[in-house]
Amino acid sequence: MSIKRTASDLTQEQHTMKSTLRKHLTAALSRCCTIAVFAGLSVAVQAQPAGITAEAKQLLKSSTDFLTSQQHFSADTRNTLEIVLKSGQKIEFNHTARQSVQRPNKLRAERTGDLVDQVFIYDGKSLTLYNPQDNIYSQVAAPDTLDGMLDFARTELDIVAPAGDIIAEKAYEILMDEVTDGFVVGKAVIEGVRCDHLAFRAPLVDLQIWIQEGEQPLPRRFVITTRDVVNAPQFAVTVTRWNLEPTFDAQTFGFTPPADATKVDFLPR
Repeated sequence: MSIKRTASDLTQEQHTMKSTLRKHLTAALSRCCTIAVFAGLSVAVQAQPAGITAEAKQLLKSSTDFLTSQQHFSADTRNTLEIVLKSGQKIEFNHTARQSVQRPNKLRAERTGDLVDQVFIYDGKSLTLYNPQDNIYSQVAAPDTLDGMLDFARTELDIVAPAGDIIAEKAYEILMDEVTDGFVVGKAVIEGVRCDHLAFRAPLVDLQIWIQEGEQPLPRRFVITTRDVVNAPQFAVTVTRWNLEPTFDAQTFGFTPPADATKVDFLPR
């Protein structure tokens, strides 16, 4: 057997060496880019100032003021809830929702998903919760304003209305209650919309909110982290569609129970 290499052998070896070198360089560049991205992110987040920055306050206030100024609107959302098992393992549940609001005293919220199948209706006089799957409903007289109903539901019935914190007239005060720190994380894109990403911290809860840029500073995503629970489970809401010119009819905020539906009382607080 000849120990001399042919031109074909050398060409093949050179091709293999170039291919191997290219792979190593690509991998190295990829690692460098990844390190640079995380390093930049780390510097941006680690550099957060103490307290609540004026920019974070202004962006949140502009968003809540804008939504408060809208006399009628609807929003479709995609929602994720984490629970923590005794073992520490996290389990995720999902549902979708649609909120319809007509100020000063109308709200309808429909939620469907893993853990919930419920319609929440407020017509300015009464509050109704209807579970279509079980065909049962509860109904009670309620205050004649949206904010009054939200407070009543929370304090008297232990019910938090869907998106109640952001649709209230005092949304900014509610969201900032007990907040000690807040800053602008940076820019982000949510559902194809460019947003400002804000982060706030209260004693037991962390809140992240993404607010749409421009003349309509609508909230596009929320993430609430419960820090006083082991492994800090999160609840996330992503708005997939805002409609600031919805069409409502008489049935939107009305409720006529099915003939075979069962009425039950709200559980005492």
